[in-house]
Amino acid sequence: MVIFIHMKIHQRFVCISVILLLSCGKSKPAPCVLKKFEVTASAYNSLAYQTSSNPSITAFGDSLYPGLRYIAVSRDLIDSGLVHNTKVKLQGFDSLYTVKDKMNKRWQKRIDIYMGKDIKKAKAWGRQQLTIEYCIPLTDSVITQNALRQFPKP
Repeated sequence: MVIFIHMKIHQRFVCISVILLLSCGKSKPAPCVLKKFEVTASAYNSLAYQTSSNPSITAFGDSLYPGLRYIAVSRDLIDSGLVHNTKVKLQGFDSLYTVKDKMNKRWQKRIDIYMGKDIKKAKAWGRQQLTIEYCIPLTDSVITQNALRQFPKP
């Protein structure tokens, strides 16, 4: 009788373990539209003369700290689905960057790469043409439709 009870407990444990393991599987990423195009990329620092009277706060209200991988984007790119907190792959960089700031309305097809307070590094970067890639989730139909109209698939 003790062996029978022990086997029942063991079977239940195995069943529960299998169910838990199956439910822990990685979820599928949300379907998205991949966007890839060329922009002009410059660099900026969190200094008042380059940004505003509060240089450590972005136009979206996020805090800037040296070492963060953030970018500012021109307003036309925001309209194309490159919205706040979007992860972006920059050509020539190993890490993903996050959209945390927006640029003045006068700029188009531009990004600014955040370089903390390292002015020399920002000046050395200068202005370059590079390709960016990002994904627009298909869950937001308005942004998706605007993005599809402005930047057709490559």
